[in-house]
Order: sequence, then C-alpha cells, then structure tokens
Amino acid sequence: MNDTKAPDEQEPIEICLMAGKIMLQSGAETYRVEDTMTRMADCLGLKGSHSYVTPTGIVFQSGEMRWAKLIRIVERTTDLQKVAAVNDISRKLCSGDVTAAEARGMLAEIETSRHAYPVPVQIAAAAIASGCFTWMFRGGWEDMLPGVICGGIGFLSFILLNRAVKVKFFAEFIAAFLIGLIASLFIKAGIGAHLDKIIIGSVMPLVPGLLITNAVRDLMAGHLVSGLSRGAEAFLTAFAIGAGIAVVFTTL
Repeated sequence: MNDTKAPDEQEPIEICLMAGKIMLQSGAETYRVEDTMTRMADCLGLKGSHSYVTPTGIVFQSGEMRWAKLIRIVERTTDLQKVAAVNDISRKLCSGDVTAAEARGMLAEIETSRHAYPVPVQIAAAAIASGCFTWMFRGGWEDMLPGVICGGIGFLSFILLNRAVKVKFFAEFIAAFLIGLIASLFIKAGIGAHLDKIIIGSVMPLVPGLLITNAVRDLMAGHLVSGLSRGAEAFLTAFAIGAGIAVVFTTL
C-alpha cells in the first residue's frame, strides 16, 4: 500500500518541523521545542503526534502515519527573538487568529530574517562588557582599558576564525590565547595592574552561559541526551578558553 501523503496533508507536518528547526537553531531548550511542536500539531489536526529532539536533529511523527520525518540541525546560534516569534505564531495558530498557510509564511519569513547586530556593534558590545566585567571582578580603573581592548580583539578574532575555519573549538582557543597574550603585554608595558582580572573580564563574552543554562534545564526536564550533549559542548568551550590562557602562562 502506498503510504505517501498528499501535499495538503504534508503541510501541517512541514509547519511543525519548520517551527522546531527555527527554535532549535536559535538556542531554545529541547523541552520547549518539543512542547511547541506538540501544541502546533494538535492545533493542526495531527493527533497523537510524537517528536524527538536533540541539539543536532528533530524526528517528528504524526499518530496517523507509519513513518517519521527527520531534519538535521547543522548550525546553532543564539537568537531569542526568533524563539519568541515562533512561540507567538504557535499561540496565534492555536487561538485561530492565523491559518496554517499564514503560519507557514510567517515561519518562512522568520527563518530567512537576520536579527543579529552588525559585527562592529557586536565587537563594541563585547569590548565594553569586558571592561565592565574587569571592574566587576574587583579590577582597578587602570585595568578597564586593557580589558576593553583585550575583549574586543579576542571577540573579533573569534568571529573571523569561526567563519574561516568552521571549528568552534579552534576559534575559541586562539581567541583566548590572544586575550592572554595581549593582557600580558599590557602588564609588562605598565598598563594595568591585575593580569588575572583583565583576563577574566576579557574572556567573559566567550563563556557559554546559554549552553550551560540550557543543559541544566534539559537535564531537569528529563531530556538526558540533549542535556549531556549540551553540557559536553559547554565543557569543550570552557576547556578551549582555559587551554588558550594556560598556553600563554606556560610560554611567557
């Protein structure tokens, strides 16, 4: 028997998968993605649907079919505005304010939109945040300027290397190495007084805070695979930052 669904029957499935993909790529927690997909499926008439979400893929099956559909997640970033937008579409769909076709069009528009700030603005924000973190960690006023410069250069190198190499661990390692190296040069030149405070403040924009938070929330929600995988990714990032700083201390 042919189990192929008609195009109009495929649309609700594609809507649920598109919503889950956008949320997962934008940094949403695993349980939130599954809950949103389930609610949208119920509103679209897909009763008894099941979804299995990991940081690298989504498996979705409606209760009416004998096969499941898989989509792969390759790139992940942090864009909570997209997560909020998808949740808003889900609520409007369930309340009947938008149709399935309208929801799919809105999701397609969200998927192609770019909410990220320009790179110069990101670098400036990272630099200012690094200076503030340096002062917050009890660094002196004389440490803030080195913290601003080190944080800005480190974040710029991370962005450029991540685009060129596509290996996040390597980009984070080199960025941390440059931060430690430049901070050490500032101290030797008599600019700044506390090397540890400058380095700690400068690496804060690289710290995987959202990853750690999502890993803990997924583990608490019972999603052990996703929680452990996110935790492992956060550990690798922390290890890359620590290794980059350690290389500076052992070579200088």
